[in-house]
Amino acid sequence: MEQNSQLELAFNFVQYTDKNIFLTGKAGTGKTTFLHQLKKETPKRMAVVAPTGVAAINAGGVTINSFFQLPFGPYIPGNPGNVQHKRFNKDKINLIKSLDLLVIDEISMVRADTLDHIDEVLRRFKNHTKPFGGVQLLMIGDLHQLSPVVKDEDWLILKDYYPNLFFFSSKALEQTSPVSIELKHIYRQVDSMFIDLLNSVRKNQIDEDVLRRLNSRYIPDFKPADEEGYITLTTHNKSAQDINEVKLKELINPAFNYKAEIQGDFPEYSYPTVADLELKKGAQVMFVKNDLSRDRLFFNGKIGIITRISADQIIVKCPGDHAEIIVSPLEWTNIKYELDTDTKEVKEKIIGTFTQFPLKLAWAITIHKSQGLTFEKAVIDANLAFAHGQVYVALSRCKSFEGMVLRSPISFNSVKTDGTVSEYTRNAKNNEPGEQQLTESRKSFQQTLLFELFDFNPIKGYFFQVRKIAEDHHSILDPGIIEDLKLIRTNSEKDIYEVSENFKKQLNSYLIHLSLPEDNQELQERVKKASIYFIDKIKSVFDEPLKKLNTDCDNKAVRTSLTETLDNLQKEITIKLALMKICLNGFSTSQYLQTKSNAEIDHVPAKAAAKESGKVAANIPHPELYKSLRDWRDSLAEEWGVPVYLVLAQKSILELIQTLPSNLLELESIKGLGKTRIKQYGQQIIEIINNYCENNDVERQAIVIPFTEKKLKTDTKKVSLDLFKSGKMISEIAIERGFTPTTIEGHLASFINSGEISVFEIVSKLKVAKIMAYIIQHPGMGTAETKNALGDDVSYGELRAVLNHLVYVKSQESY
Repeated sequence: MEQNSQLELAFNFVQYTDKNIFLTGKAGTGKTTFLHQLKKETPKRMAVVAPTGVAAINAGGVTINSFFQLPFGPYIPGNPGNVQHKRFNKDKINLIKSLDLLVIDEISMVRADTLDHIDEVLRRFKNHTKPFGGVQLLMIGDLHQLSPVVKDEDWLILKDYYPNLFFFSSKALEQTSPVSIELKHIYRQVDSMFIDLLNSVRKNQIDEDVLRRLNSRYIPDFKPADEEGYITLTTHNKSAQDINEVKLKELINPAFNYKAEIQGDFPEYSYPTVADLELKKGAQVMFVKNDLSRDRLFFNGKIGIITRISADQIIVKCPGDHAEIIVSPLEWTNIKYELDTDTKEVKEKIIGTFTQFPLKLAWAITIHKSQGLTFEKAVIDANLAFAHGQVYVALSRCKSFEGMVLRSPISFNSVKTDGTVSEYTRNAKNNEPGEQQLTESRKSFQQTLLFELFDFNPIKGYFFQVRKIAEDHHSILDPGIIEDLKLIRTNSEKDIYEVSENFKKQLNSYLIHLSLPEDNQELQERVKKASIYFIDKIKSVFDEPLKKLNTDCDNKAVRTSLTETLDNLQKEITIKLALMKICLNGFSTSQYLQTKSNAEIDHVPAKAAAKESGKVAANIPHPELYKSLRDWRDSLAEEWGVPVYLVLAQKSILELIQTLPSNLLELESIKGLGKTRIKQYGQQIIEIINNYCENNDVERQAIVIPFTEKKLKTDTKKVSLDLFKSGKMISEIAIERGFTPTTIEGHLASFINSGEISVFEIVSKLKVAKIMAYIIQHPGMGTAETKNALGDDVSYGELRAVLNHLVYVKSQESY
């Protein structure tokens, strides 16, 4: 890195800590240069995003909306359920999971709710317990330049959640205590008087003397010659367009049109210049790209005049240059980030190109589009400045005070600096970090990672969920799974959880040293030995036993829930093992972070692994037979279009491979296989089992079929009748039999049809008359309607008794 104390401090905070960083500085202090240098030197896996297409192209990144697939409109913090999430593909998810560092350029234009939405996406795919999913943020920009755009209707929604929409009001960012580093050395201007004036405008510290000196550059009716190379900076796009069109028409030379060659994906909002470029000899133009050749003949923002022009070549002469510049078409690339599956590095993939002459008409340009550019000479018309920071952006584009001309005088009203920004900037400056805070942040970061290494709570949490699912649904799972999980729990408590808690207490005693954990040799030796111990225990207690679990289940919802939870558990175990293995040679921050990201990406979900391998749980006897029966069952269920358990339940399959029945009679002893199923496909099951036993020389014992005497089925209604005839009341029978009185009434009512009891024995004569009268007056009415009409005074049992009585009466009349 260039020898600059602030740049070096910023680089070290990015490189060696997990602190979020706001890198700011006046215009021309090298923020963009720092970003390009960082991309070359940092080992962290990073992505660069920016709020606009042009800013993203200039920064060598992508737009925030395209990377995070954010919908348009305001984001309400703390309420992600109301957001319509776009579906992320596997590649994008893996890319996000691999990120160590997210760089946001032109942060001054990013809204607080946008930053909170980024936080929500990163938490979803990284660590949901940490702000921004644990990804480090590097936010680059100058709050005194262009501010975020907020529509009135958006602010009406968001004003209840944010005091303002500058990025520093983000709820997620407030949880992280970011450090602010201001770059102080100005490379663009060298005139100390001009630098002081710009600083006064930037800080909104304008007095009469500052205005007087600034307005000394107000030159009424200033009309420079074209060869002088002045560019006009305006507040509105239409003003700039009008000036350029008028000036181009004034030239009597023939026009040449150059059409850009656009390939692949390159959206119009990211075009660095117009796709259909109309130019003439004598036109004032601005280069819109840096010359990357060895000669470095031009840079983004350099002004010149076209001296010669043809269909395939343009020659430009710039003020102060002795030689002319031969201009040819250049290429811009639109990239997207991808994860290299082999190296696990974040790579830039070109998805589109824009090829055009790197020029645009430049008699005028908007202040907004001038951000990041440097001009030798500029005419500034900023009296109609409508946005915070516009005047400062315009003035600070100029390299020198003498190269600046004001089209209209600057007034107090035309300089807009937000008081909130000034206060935030002042507080940040008063709390700038130094080498001591850098060292403390490095130490804190390393300590956090070490405690994370020996923290088994995530594994413990997922294991608890697995046990709960298994216990809640033990009746439809392999009976052995509960005992297997109990054994894992006992061993993990004794050999892992207790030991890790004791070891973390030991860590505290080592971490009181002033040196960084990486430099503490005594600590490193303890980490190596602990890693050896835990690798062995994780494998024997968790990894191997979990792979032997039989989690097959007929219930799809239970199977899915159990598989997903087991997968989360196995993923945590895989990551923990990978981290322990890398620490066998000692703890290293960079290796730890890289290994963790790689392990997360490399992990294959249990469901996908099982599907690919077709494996059967290790504790299943006769796994080949088990698979044959299961495949046959699944195929038949698919053919019939029914759930698998309706063909053959999981417990039945497990009993079949345990007992190995050899005939249909023995098959009848298997629970869940009734006579109907045995008749339908019992012979197929026997053939599968017999073929397996014959092909594998399996000896089997005959199944003893116990003789069971059939019990006569009790007629529950007859029991109620007998008790009633013995003289017991309906209420007494209900208590004795554990039924409701209405149920007993129903039992007895069924015997009224046969005449075994009279309706008047269970319903009073008055009620019988009332019910019969209503039924006769309302023929064809249903039972429920009749009951509702008669009210609560008549029970359903009494109504059924009377209805049965009418049936009995009619049957007697027919004789």
